Amino acid sequence: MDHANLIVGIGGAAGDGVASAGNTLALAAARQGQGVYAYNAYQSVIRGGHSWLRLRVSAQKPLNHGDQIDGLIALNQDTLDRHLQELEPGGIALYNSAKVKPNYEPPKGVQLCPLPVPELTPLYKDLPVMQNTVAVGAMLRLMGLEFAGLESVIGTTFAKKPKVVASNVAAAKAGFDYAGQHFQPLPRQLKPAEQKWALVTGNEVLAMSAAMADCKFYCAYPMSPASGVLHWMAAHGKQLGICVRQVEDEISVINMTIGANHAGVRGMCATSGGGFALMTEAIGMAGIMETPVVAINVMRAGPSTGVPTKTEQGDLNQAIGASQGDFPRIIVAPISIADCFAVVQQAFNLADHYQCPVLIVSDLLLSEGNETVDPSVFEQIPEVDRGELILPSENGALLHTNGEPYLRFKVTESGISPRAVPGVPDHLYVAASDEHDQDGVLLSDIYTDPVRRKRMVDKRVRKMSTVLAHLPPPLFTGPADAEVTLVGWGSTWGVLSEAVERLNAAGISTNHLHLRYLIPFQVREVQKLLGRSRRILVVENNQSGQFARHLRAETGIAANGHIRKYDGEPFEPKHIVAAVQAILQGKEDIVDVQSTEAGWRTDHPSGTSDDWKGRLSGVALAGSH
Repeated sequence: MDHANLIVGIGGAAGDGVASAGNTLALAAARQGQGVYAYNAYQSVIRGGHSWLRLRVSAQKPLNHGDQIDGLIALNQDTLDRHLQELEPGGIALYNSAKVKPNYEPPKGVQLCPLPVPELTPLYKDLPVMQNTVAVGAMLRLMGLEFAGLESVIGTTFAKKPKVVASNVAAAKAGFDYAGQHFQPLPRQLKPAEQKWALVTGNEVLAMSAAMADCKFYCAYPMSPASGVLHWMAAHGKQLGICVRQVEDEISVINMTIGANHAGVRGMCATSGGGFALMTEAIGMAGIMETPVVAINVMRAGPSTGVPTKTEQGDLNQAIGASQGDFPRIIVAPISIADCFAVVQQAFNLADHYQCPVLIVSDLLLSEGNETVDPSVFEQIPEVDRGELILPSENGALLHTNGEPYLRFKVTESGISPRAVPGVPDHLYVAASDEHDQDGVLLSDIYTDPVRRKRMVDKRVRKMSTVLAHLPPPLFTGPADAEVTLVGWGSTWGVLSEAVERLNAAGISTNHLHLRYLIPFQVREVQKLLGRSRRILVVENNQSGQFARHLRAETGIAANGHIRKYDGEPFEPKHIVAAVQAILQGKEDIVDVQSTEAGWRTDHPSGTSDDWKGRLSGVALAGSH
């Protein structure tokens, strides 16, 4: 069954309430059985600038934020000037007629919907933000949804303030009724459904999953876009028995987290690229001490401070090269907000079982994105695997003992040694950042024995020999003998899935290989899947093609073409479709995609809207490299 699919854009300056308006509309839709995918493109300012939030709504769960908007809520003049020309025939533009007016003719077939906000709510004079409530009510009506869903959201949001609830419900109902009486609804109408959804951000899911995985220590220094994990932990940690600490810098963060794990407590930390750079030396310490730790890097546009509020997949090389020397590590990149839940659960089990660092590589799109998730996802909780962990029993006796001297780093066939937490009787050992022998005694304290040094390196590396057996296979969809194979990793899964559908519908046979496990790499599976591919195109949100190089280094497979985007905004389906077509036509082999928003002028467009629509078609393709 086909379901209506609508994309609503909400724009304004920082401080205009763009995010709160978007969240209210998203919740109102979700409570009526609609799936929602939301992405907010905002600036690193407290006031001013331009924020642009897009909501994609459909009873069939959206996998990305789409590309062409059907409805526009302009909270200020700048938004109407920027985005009115993006609407297709049948689209609608809602705005407060008391403060905003069109400066050019809308595209043909686009309906202007001025809302007389001062007449619809008497509170507007003292509370200008009430225009948002009126506009959300009006948009809900034009989308085909019921007012009860919005009324429920307002009641929940201001549950402790009955007067605020009443005034906001009245304003929203005024907008809802006015739109029904004066404007034509959108051509495609949504219909309330029975599906239950949870509307969550990726950061919230990362935090919830850690709590469900028996994480009892969380440490962080605030750094966007990872701060949402800290916010959730701070709000719920006490109730869930989780020790939550905000400390002075990321060096302290990672060392305290490793310390908690060394003591037998599951601990996790999260940061972004700049913070992760400070953590990398300690990641190596966890590797040589064979102490499990789960660390999240939520990527943003770099290097250095870069663009703090923009997304990118630019830290793969950093994760692969975290710390110096050879040591086992596991790197995983969740593919969706729902996938964040499963990934964290597995990360803790892998870290404990293999006694090594597990690095989760997310990005701003996933972590700050807002998406509806089927609540049943949160019921899929694997058993906790603490691996070869030795704990004292309640009566003080050991859980197990062989009557032999305890060797913390005992050479075993699997490379995994029994790990005793500090305080277990008769299980003393040294844990330090220097190379050591099986009992933990530092090799450099006496003399550097090359035989023992090699034996310990080999022992640690052997742990990786069985990791792949615990991982699900790579994701592969589409006809095996397709003309084009799109290869991606991490957060591009949703947009690539839709691009594949569009390309196949356009007569370009396309399939899709997607990787979430980056170290260890599933070499045999990938070689088998790509071995019959006719044209391999790697898609990633960075400039240098970091994953394409990793793919070639691990498998020997070189891509036939590359589609890259590094302007701070995520891919849209149309970007990938246009880039594939350009490559197939022989115009490019490396296509750099740029969002039109990045090139928008600050002055008002001259000429006709159709002229400007042609110039801002949504895709700018750079030349081949």
